[in-house]
Amino acid sequence: MGNICRSPAAQAILQYRVDQQHLTEQYFIDSAGTSAHFQGAAADPRMQQHAEKRGYTLSSISRQFSVEDFDAFDLIIPMDDDNFFQLTYLDNRDQYTQKIKPLISFLPLNHHFPLQVPDPYLNGAQGFEEVLDMLQAACPYILKSLQS
Repeated sequence: MGNICRSPAAQAILQYRVDQQHLTEQYFIDSAGTSAHFQGAAADPRMQQHAEKRGYTLSSISRQFSVEDFDAFDLIIPMDDDNFFQLTYLDNRDQYTQKIKPLISFLPLNHHFPLQVPDPYLNGAQGFEEVLDMLQAACPYILKSLQS
């Protein structure tokens, strides 16, 4: 939503996986929020701290999603229903619906996670850890989807 917690973490984790597989030149990974509230801000320091413990560096700067992003990216992954509906609203002619896929759709069928990626902003340390767990579980499937 504000592009300071979930999306920067997802970007860093997916970029890490892409780099590990020596695919950096093939993919451009970015994150954006549906709100401009934190535009220009670095990732939330708490998310940075939790991600760093797992070996990820969150270097993105918050920006708001724009309609031009629909053409610029092959895959757009909202973290929750609210962001999903905001993105589909921006796609008012339904041209890009095939590109918008909720993160939950990239988790294994037998997952034990919530049905949306919760916003950890007000949920304390456990909230940040849960989000990172979900993102780490989904990123291999996101990369596999991009490769196919």
